[in-house]
Amino acid sequence: MKSIHIFFIICCLGFSATAQQYDKPWFYIRAADTLIEPQFERVGEVLKYSGTNRKMRRFFENHTIYEFKKTYRKATRKNLKKTFFVIAESESFKEELLDGLPRLFVFGETILGEDKKIFEPNDYGLTSTIGENLGEPIILDYLDYLKAPEAWYYTVGERDVIIGISDGRVDTIDPDFKGKTKIIKKSSIADGHGYSSSANAAAQGNNAHGTVGVCYNCSVYGTSYIDLSKLSYLKELSDMGVRIINCSWATTRRYDTAQEIINEMWDNGTIVIASSGNKKWKDTKGKVYHYPASYDHVISVGSVMYRNETWHGNLKVGQTNRYYGENIRHYLGRTMGFRNNDTLTKPIIWPISIPTLNTDVDLLTPTVGLFRYSRYLLEDYKLMYSEYATTSGAAPLVSGTIGLMLSLVPCLPVEEIEPILKMASTNIDYVEENKPYQGRYGAGALSTGNTIKLLYDLYTEDATSTIQNQDFSRWKFTVRSFSERTVIKNQKFRDSSQLKLKAKNKVVIQSGTVLKPNKEGYIRITIAPELKRDCDLRFRDPSLFEEE
Repeated sequence: MKSIHIFFIICCLGFSATAQQYDKPWFYIRAADTLIEPQFERVGEVLKYSGTNRKMRRFFENHTIYEFKKTYRKATRKNLKKTFFVIAESESFKEELLDGLPRLFVFGETILGEDKKIFEPNDYGLTSTIGENLGEPIILDYLDYLKAPEAWYYTVGERDVIIGISDGRVDTIDPDFKGKTKIIKKSSIADGHGYSSSANAAAQGNNAHGTVGVCYNCSVYGTSYIDLSKLSYLKELSDMGVRIINCSWATTRRYDTAQEIINEMWDNGTIVIASSGNKKWKDTKGKVYHYPASYDHVISVGSVMYRNETWHGNLKVGQTNRYYGENIRHYLGRTMGFRNNDTLTKPIIWPISIPTLNTDVDLLTPTVGLFRYSRYLLEDYKLMYSEYATTSGAAPLVSGTIGLMLSLVPCLPVEEIEPILKMASTNIDYVEENKPYQGRYGAGALSTGNTIKLLYDLYTEDATSTIQNQDFSRWKFTVRSFSERTVIKNQKFRDSSQLKLKAKNKVVIQSGTVLKPNKEGYIRITIAPELKRDCDLRFRDPSLFEEE
């Protein structure tokens, strides 16, 4: 197979950055005040200043601007309505703006080339940058946290990749689901629970309507969620060729017969993703297990926070005059505070705000602040967000990510899916407040963007794939690499972890790597020059990856 190279071109986006603009410098600019918002009119591809501020007029007359728009991306709470995304002609635009209008604009950041490898549909809400948002004014910053736009650079899903939704009723009429959704078994409406699950996974994107799911070009099959001992509805989907089944429901009852059915579906090439459960750590202490999440061959998904980078500057005062913080990035619980209300002591995560964690949890995703599609459909397009850490919305984000994986590499074996997800996840072990829960929150936080990038690199013959920055003490990792170089750095495989890596070309072990399994683990790294891919990669825009 010929080598694959990346060309920096973006097209077909609403406003969208053209190929030429993609090569221009991009910036994030922060204004001094929320009231500062320069007015422009578009003349062709260029923006012309149309406001009344004389200083702004003089400045912008000397610069060619392609985009200057407010965005919620890269904005902290206090800067939420002060941050702009800018595409300009001049590399020195940021410095000249800050020097020329210092009372109006106070901070700037240049967006580096690698960070430009993104794609945004035209319904990406208020955090959109290169794409015009023609959908609802929704805050989708949790998809930014997952790096969904980075994943969409490669793929936005394929119609032949089907995500099964075992849940309440799914919608087939709204434009976000019409023409791509099929009901296999009828289910109750369940207050729109299935609407939200299917939307998180696969609501249609780039259709100037509503919201967008992770694998937005994937198809959806809906089915029911009962028959706990035989899982007949799930088995029916698997027998139909559905490779991804999402279960945003949980029970504490375990059945051997259900485990046997899960094993059969695994043999079919089907992977099940399930919510870990909503019972609080305060009550469970990590000793309660829910099903199907805790069956073998099921990915169990818990909750993590994402929005506020730190609690500093984000504290609130409750009704009892106690200081607390909400949705602090990488924290396991929704709220945090201080013993004896003393902000000079170490912060703690309140156990009552942590949904089910246990040794079977594999990955975490955001749960607080998710757009509630159920309310959107049931309450006349009302825009609402989840307020509490409930894991029903978490599992579909993983299911959608797997949809992207199978869209990019349709021949990806089922046994490689979970290892790649975990290898590409964000390690949150460093967070001091999480340490009491280590060993019960899986590999860390899902990164959709990192997952698709790692998968692309592993399956691209002239790429360098990198396995890094994790500490695995358990689980089995079966992975093949077709890349020119496979690098392992700052990575630990220890204790009972099992690594089975088969590489077509060389494997490079770099600094910070620890390979130290115990008698229950092993490390097997083999070089297999005869290794061949069973399929070609499928891209959102093949012209970005043209062969020489």
